[in-house]
Order: sequence, then C-alpha cells, then structure tokens
Amino acid sequence: MSQSSVITACPLDCYDACNVVATPTSLKGVSDSHTHGYLCPHLNHFNNYEFIQAPRLNGKEISMDEALRVLQERIAKASTPSQILHYRGSGNFGLMQEVSDHFFASHGATLTEGSLCDGAGEAGILEGRGSNKLYSYDEIAKSEVIIVWGRNIHTTSSHLLPLLKDKTIIVIDPVKTKIAEMAEHYIQIKPKGDLYLALLLSRFAIINGLEDEAYLEAFASSYDDFYELTQSVRIKAILDSIDVTLGDIGKILDLIKNKKTMILTGVGIQKVRNGDEVIQAIDGFATIMGFHAKEGCGVNFLGSSKTGIVMPFKQKSSAKAVSKVNAEFGRFEVTFIQGANPLNQMPDTNRVEASLEQCPFVVYFGLYENETSQVADLVIPAKSFLQKDDIRTSYGHNQLQEMPKLFDSEAGISEYALTSYLCNAFDIDLESELSLLEHFQSFGEDNGEVCMVKGRQERPYDKGFDTDDGEYLFLEEYSSDTVDEAGLFLITPKSETSLNSQFKRDDKVYLNTSHGYSAGERLSLSSNNGSVELEVAIDERLRDDCVLVYSGTAGVNRLTDSTMSYVGKSAAYQEHKVKVKKC
Repeated sequence: MSQSSVITACPLDCYDACNVVATPTSLKGVSDSHTHGYLCPHLNHFNNYEFIQAPRLNGKEISMDEALRVLQERIAKASTPSQILHYRGSGNFGLMQEVSDHFFASHGATLTEGSLCDGAGEAGILEGRGSNKLYSYDEIAKSEVIIVWGRNIHTTSSHLLPLLKDKTIIVIDPVKTKIAEMAEHYIQIKPKGDLYLALLLSRFAIINGLEDEAYLEAFASSYDDFYELTQSVRIKAILDSIDVTLGDIGKILDLIKNKKTMILTGVGIQKVRNGDEVIQAIDGFATIMGFHAKEGCGVNFLGSSKTGIVMPFKQKSSAKAVSKVNAEFGRFEVTFIQGANPLNQMPDTNRVEASLEQCPFVVYFGLYENETSQVADLVIPAKSFLQKDDIRTSYGHNQLQEMPKLFDSEAGISEYALTSYLCNAFDIDLESELSLLEHFQSFGEDNGEVCMVKGRQERPYDKGFDTDDGEYLFLEEYSSDTVDEAGLFLITPKSETSLNSQFKRDDKVYLNTSHGYSAGERLSLSSNNGSVELEVAIDERLRDDCVLVYSGTAGVNRLTDSTMSYVGKSAAYQEHKVKVKKC
C-alpha cells in the first residue's frame, strides 16, 4: 500500500526537525513552516544514499527471518543477560526508536548512559536551572541582539538565518565562520577560553551596573557569591591567554545594553572536561543580565527534547549501564549496536577497534554501511523514516511532529517490529505499536497552526527556575585545567555535507598558511593516543594554533582518547592537542 504524499518530519539529529512533504521519490520543505520550504543538503539528497538492503551473517547474505532467529539464539545463549550490551545511537530522533530499550532493559541486558554530544553542557544547564527547557524560535525572532557563541549557524541551524535578519550579531568562535563575517563584533577566541570570557563578562556587567538587581534578588539571590568568584580571574593574564581584550568585553556590553539579547551556544564549547562549567558560566552571565525573564532573551543550547513527554518504555537501571563514551565491548558476549557507528564516532578509535574485536558476537542494526557494519558478525538493515510510523520532538523547538509511514518496503525491519519479535521470543510484555503512537500523540495540542508539546512555555523561566528553592544556582567554583602547549588545538565541528558519520563525509585536515603547508599535501596528525594521515586543505578562517578536522572524517578519533567530562559523562573530544608533520 502506498500514498502519493504525506506531511512528515525529518528524523535527523539536528536542531531544526524540518517539516517535510514526502513522496516515494522526493522530499520537499513545507513553505508555511519554520523551515520556510527549505531543506538542508542531507535531506535534499536523502534518496541518493543507498540503504543496506539485506541482512548478512559473517559476510553472507541471509533472509530477515534467519537474521532474527540468529539474534534470538545468540541472546539466549549468553551466560547471563547482563553479558548482552545494547548500544543505541541517535541518528534517528523518532521517539519510537527507544522501543528497543524496553526489550533489553526488561531482559536484564546492559544499556549505555552518557553522551557523545552534549552531556556536559546539559549538566551545566541542569545545575543552574534545575531543568533543561528550550527557548522557542518565536523568542529568538523577538531578539534585537544575537550572541552566537561557538555555533556555526549556516551548518547546524540554517533555518535560524531568516530570524537573524536586521539584528545586531556578535560572534565568539575560534573559526571565522560565515556568521562571523556578518557580525557587528567578532572575537576569535582561543579554544578553551570561553569559561573565562563568560566570567569576565559577568564581572564587568556588575562593575558597570548592568545587572538586573530586582530580578536577581527575586530569582538568583546568590549573585554576590558569583561576583566574588569572577574576581578570582586575573584579568590581564587571562585576557592575554585567551586572545580577548578589555575592548572586546566593553564592546559586547555596549551592544547588549538595554537590548533584547539571545545567546545561541553550540556544543563545541563544552566538548572539554569542564564543559558543564563553561555552559553554566555563560548561563550565569545571562542570569546576571536578567535575560531569562525578558522577552526575546535567554540562552539557547540544546533543550531537552523529551520535556513534558512520559516515555512508556522500561529504562535502564544505573547498575546495568556503561558509559557511551568508553564502553568496553570486549567485556560482553553479545553487543547489539543500533543506529550508531562507534568505530567512527566514539573517541579513541584504536581502543574501540580492539574492544570490538574481543567481543564474540557483534550485531549492527541500521540504515547505512559504515566502519561498524563492516566488522559486525550480524548485520540487520533498518527501515527509513518513510517506511514506518513514528513521532518526534526536537531540542530546537517545541513541536510534536507525526511521521506517518509513506510506503512499504521488503527491505529492512522497523525498531518496533524487531523489538516485538524479541519480546515474543522471551515472553516480555509490549504494548501494540498503535497504542504506543497514541500515547505519544496524547502529549500534543494543536495551537491552530501546528501541534505543540503540551505545557511547554515560550518563556520557561520567567517566573523562576526548577531548582529546589526556585532560584538560579550560580557556578560556585571552576576548574583551572591546563593544556600542554606543545601542538595545535584540534577542532572537530559538524560538516555542511555530512551529519556525524552519515552522508558525504569529508577527508581533509584544514589549517591556515602560517604553517607552511600547501593544499593537497599529505600530513600525519598525531597525539598521545594515535595518528591519522589526511590531505591538507587551506582555510584562512582558522587561528594559527588550530587545526580543523570535521566530525565523521575517517580516523579522526584515533587522535582522541576516552576522557569524559567531569560532569555529564560526555565525550571530551577537544581536550588535547595534536602535532602535524609531512608524511
């Protein structure tokens, strides 16, 4: 059965969660939606990428029935259920993707916790506010000044661009991005300098009488202690070390004075061990200014996509969860990898490679071939978002979007169908697919234009915070980690042509001409953890002390180690430096 078209939503893991008009052969944007009829390059070329068509066992193609039987047998043969690891990624952001957790948690398997993306930053938001609620596109539209802090809008949030028209833009980023070229003021900050800049902005805001005293007394009365903390920063020494001037700080404060200001933060600034402190310091500056109470103001990080949603699936217990950052696959008898590519995306590829080799049976369940599918013992193809029913929420806006099935396909199996098979095989209760979809639909309400998640506020913190006493909790101390000065900072942002390890991946190392290399040369990049060879591409937008390799580039995580953030159990990809030399 097929339909001519459906209104659906993009499943990809990004801020925008586009509304889409889908036919079996084409995808188009919805003109009257927040995406203004425009789709990103990934979705525009979605049908050009070949999906895995058939299951295989040890490299030999098999039927889906046989694949499911083999999976059932291997799970049943495990010495204990805890010897089975379920490692699930977030390549598809549909809520039904988590149904597989229900089987593995119910069976007693080991699941994962932590994050390869935003866990440290979310921890900082939670510490200060008590919850991680997002600021809507409508609030961004009302702003007069936008501070883009470590976020490449053209790549990760392109649908925000129309909202930035005629606004004053300030950019803080080690890379002179396209949005930086449009900025009224741009600070090409040294990597790992964001925490200190945020503390100094708070300090000088109070010195200049810019703080919102009435708001602070009502909702953040410990600000005097925070001000004292900011005084521990040695101004001249720190400014010199992070390549920021007093003039830069004065310019920012002058541009935002008495203006509706929204801070858009990216994930790169929190990909360090103290990433929670970085975001909490920026959020603390916004609180000093009273931004959380004012229309068109706030701090926009990645909001929790599940705020207001009750998940109906059984969840992992802390006793049976391992870190998503440094999971030891070799400890388990069976590893079931769903919608993830740990051989590319996890830090410390050398360790991950050895660990996967030590696991007796590795299962890969996903859409595309990648490094992990190539080494898996059993490969099970998934269905695309057009071939199954789902519902999604977003960490960029408050819509609840239905994703109805457009057409059937003989290839692949949905997450629900696979989970249903396993639940039947192991006598585990599972609600019907329809009842689960209806459960998610019950959290939506029509506002006359689109379906929104019930209860979400446009201004979520204007009447206080979700802490025990309703007040903002400022950063009370901060780490003063030092970085070995030998080598160059490694920056690993998102690419315009790929999403992590999906789609058209890059294969180069970018640096400016100050290092004396030419485009096309082969360089060896090395760290204390490993090395990789890449071709040079010149990018004069970079600082002299930085190299850039896009996330998803084959081998880039041979340079990173399994260091986690102090809080949030998040990967700290940008904690160390690398050295470069000609091959």
